[in-house]
Amino acid sequence: MKIKLDFNNTMKEFVGSHGICPDEIAALSGKISAAIAAMDGKRDLMAWRDLPHNQGQVVEDILAYVDEISPKIQALVVLGIGGSALGPIALQQALKSPYYNLSESLRGGRPQLFVLDNIDPSTINDLLNLVNLEKTLFSVVSKSGSTSETMSQFMIVKELLETKLGKDAAKERIVCTTDPQSGNLVKIAKDEGYKTFYVPSAVGGRFSQLCPVGLLPAAFCGIDIKALLEGAAYADKLCKNPDIWQNPAYMFAILHYIALQKGKNISVMFPYADSLKFMADWHAQLWAESLGKRNDRTGAEVFVGQTPVKALGATDQHSQVQLYTEGPHDKITVFLGVEEYAADITIPRTFQDIPSLGFLGGNSMAKLLTTQLSATEYALLAAGRPNMTITLPKVTENTIGQLFYILEVATAFAGELLNINAFDQPGVEEGKNATYAIFGRPGYEAKKAELDARPNKNPKYVIN
Repeated sequence: MKIKLDFNNTMKEFVGSHGICPDEIAALSGKISAAIAAMDGKRDLMAWRDLPHNQGQVVEDILAYVDEISPKIQALVVLGIGGSALGPIALQQALKSPYYNLSESLRGGRPQLFVLDNIDPSTINDLLNLVNLEKTLFSVVSKSGSTSETMSQFMIVKELLETKLGKDAAKERIVCTTDPQSGNLVKIAKDEGYKTFYVPSAVGGRFSQLCPVGLLPAAFCGIDIKALLEGAAYADKLCKNPDIWQNPAYMFAILHYIALQKGKNISVMFPYADSLKFMADWHAQLWAESLGKRNDRTGAEVFVGQTPVKALGATDQHSQVQLYTEGPHDKITVFLGVEEYAADITIPRTFQDIPSLGFLGGNSMAKLLTTQLSATEYALLAAGRPNMTITLPKVTENTIGQLFYILEVATAFAGELLNINAFDQPGVEEGKNATYAIFGRPGYEAKKAELDARPNKNPKYVIN
């Protein structure tokens, strides 16, 4: 069940002048060796790399809690944003039916899963009116407990539950996932008596899918979280290989790094399976927030990063591929393919008298989709557009665990090649701080004064 990386179509001998040749990779040997040494030397600073190996007792605690609570609830609502939302969505969509929430038989008696990953009041209101509060568990996910989006949702839910159920019953409908020591949420959870799971302090949100952030909602959906971690642990072995030609994560990063130097500042992730659609969403945050940086580690302004774009095959063959084949030479494409789909359907042999339709009869939908993947690969190749394909034998907990882990290591390795910190997000913090200042949060008075003095506070270029 090993996933495969095929990067033939990134190489110059196949794709032409916009491709990469082995000599270009060899020319980076010093930088690559330094990046490998950094990945090995900093492993103890990348706590997310140990998650496939150290979550054994956490898994047992999660499974016991799920067994206890599941019979009492009809829905699980995750309150989170960023990795706290994208990871659980990606897992549920990959490993359960897209119609999971609509069918009791598809759920097998398990609760529905909803993820409130934004603060649009209409959406929040609609969901809170939809679910039965007495039979809904709300999972609050925030390491710091100061994330405005998540904590505002939590404050609304807490008041609603306590008003409707009473304080004692309400606390049984709240579970928290947060830092074990610091931040507002861990203190609130202890004071209120909420069930709590912990994100290791050194694990950042977008690298947290293999701890309770991702494992808890997955377990409620009946996903085998032990197999998920086993897949990630297997990928960890692959990603320790110092031979870059045998290391899928390192090669993924190297090819993207070289492509970026050649002006390919857009990376398209193009899954050919509905089950993998939200893996592209999750990866977009991982790649963008980790690698989009103004300064390198020396403090020099470098303004690096590669813009991630999400597409879905075959849907986006009809909405994006025209741009990818004939537009600017500014993209590298990563296809996600599947060898064996969870189900298949044979196309009936109807319309045999219509040549443009009859050829489809007797073939399967899986064959049609995989053929379209191959055809789109060829179209990009023929147009001289570099692309690679990650193929999963099947979409299972094990292979999804591999995919999560390989993409995480690839992101960290790309950060080393770029000489930037892949684990902070100063650009995001600026927006957060501005929000705090506008709302009058104590300690942000200087930022409020800065905002009040900005030249576009009363903009003159407005069309009303």
